[in-house]
Amino acid sequence: MTEAYVSTRFEGPEAQGTPSGRHPLDNPALGSLTGPHAHFAERRGRVLRYPLDVSPWLALPHDPGAADWADLAALVGPGGAVPLAGFDGRTPDGWEVIFNLDGVQFVDDGLDAAPDAEAVRLGPADVQDMLDLVERTQPGPFEQRTVELGTYLGIRRNGALVAMAGERLHPPGWTEISAVCTDPAHRGEGLATRLILAVAHGIRERGETPFLHTAASNTGAIRLYESLGFRLRRTVRFMAARVPERLEDGRTVGVG
Repeated sequence: MTEAYVSTRFEGPEAQGTPSGRHPLDNPALGSLTGPHAHFAERRGRVLRYPLDVSPWLALPHDPGAADWADLAALVGPGGAVPLAGFDGRTPDGWEVIFNLDGVQFVDDGLDAAPDAEAVRLGPADVQDMLDLVERTQPGPFEQRTVELGTYLGIRRNGALVAMAGERLHPPGWTEISAVCTDPAHRGEGLATRLILAVAHGIRERGETPFLHTAASNTGAIRLYESLGFRLRRTVRFMAARVPERLEDGRTVGVG
């Protein structure tokens, strides 16, 4: 068996977020795709995923069994890459782990959230500019329809998009701030901070709580988030595995 996505579960009042005793942020992709983002969900059995042009994330149930792994394999197809968020178990034999990243999850614990006069709402007409900025800055996965996941705000200078931030995963009561990026020529101007606080303001206006993820090695981002009023909730390890041609029971993926 191969270790997949490991989380340190939060102990305390927040852990009472679901009937199972698990907090919604323990498996945020599952909470999103069975909650506010259910209209995006592609499903096979208990396995869900976003359309690939929206987001690469998939969601397994908290207690996946052999049938769930078979459904996941059939949904993705043999040889396909499976990124997982919120899975804290182990992958079956034969699933090659192709990506591992130690990360951290932060939650709002006193942000001075506020709208920003220079920030503009980004939409479908801005997607090419957003993709170009993502290409220059590499903040993480961002696809043609990612903008549909929630509110995205940007700052333009002389017509060019130079910074943005927006919303991604959306388990009930929570919204993830993601795609925070600034053009290298405009770093050090505080644009990312302003956009994070502006996006957080919109989330709070809906009565929800902002959260976000970053790599555990990204010490600069961690210092920024802590200075803004985010609190570390847990450590995580993101992973991706490749679907085998055959499952443990010998069945060919997608057959039987």
